[in-house]
Amino acid sequence: MSPTYAERASRLSGAVVWTQGAEGGDDAVTVLPDGCMDLLWTEGRLLVAGPDTRAYRSAQGPWVGVRFFPGTAPGLLGVPAYELRDRRVELGDLWSGAEVRRLIERLDAAVDPAAALEDLVLRLAADAPASDPVLRAVVASLAAGRSVSATAEFVGLSARQFHRRALGAFGYGPKTLARILQLQRALALARTGVSFAETAVLVGFADQAHLARDVRALTGESLSRLVRS
Repeated sequence: MSPTYAERASRLSGAVVWTQGAEGGDDAVTVLPDGCMDLLWTEGRLLVAGPDTRAYRSAQGPWVGVRFFPGTAPGLLGVPAYELRDRRVELGDLWSGAEVRRLIERLDAAVDPAAALEDLVLRLAADAPASDPVLRAVVASLAAGRSVSATAEFVGLSARQFHRRALGAFGYGPKTLARILQLQRALALARTGVSFAETAVLVGFADQAHLARDVRALTGESLSRLVRS
């Protein structure tokens, strides 16, 4: 049997709490680029999943994770996103090892590790600086289909400022973030039954072939297979 996956909205604004449990079999889960970073727990380990530029095959569960709203994790974890791009890093490599061991022991002993991990990130958020409203405006603008240049103008940043801020917050430049958010919009629309040709037009691709090329470049899979899965 394939691993079971479930998610719910977190009490942390914009975040998602998810669980992946393995019930027999040894299938892995394909994680697609989404502009986000995650804090992950599995027994005996705490890791940070950096922002992906390509699909990632997750090891078999069980896993518990908190997926942060794009651009918010670096302020909570104290590390710029570009240092973690396309990586899974032990939290103990970023923070004090003794502190991380105490957190792992607490999560390992928790009756509900998902709730315990969410409580941890809520404590981090309470101690962290307020999230930058400019970054949320960037995500909203690009997710709505605005161009990178129009988004930079909308948030009042020069091209150089925009690129520098994007690297620290999202792990890559604004053009890559725009492509990834466009991918997610296309998948969401196609999964509702909208034809691929119409999806391409609505999301801003030149045509269906352009959509297909971008999906395969970012995920290694065809659009039809991703929609079926």
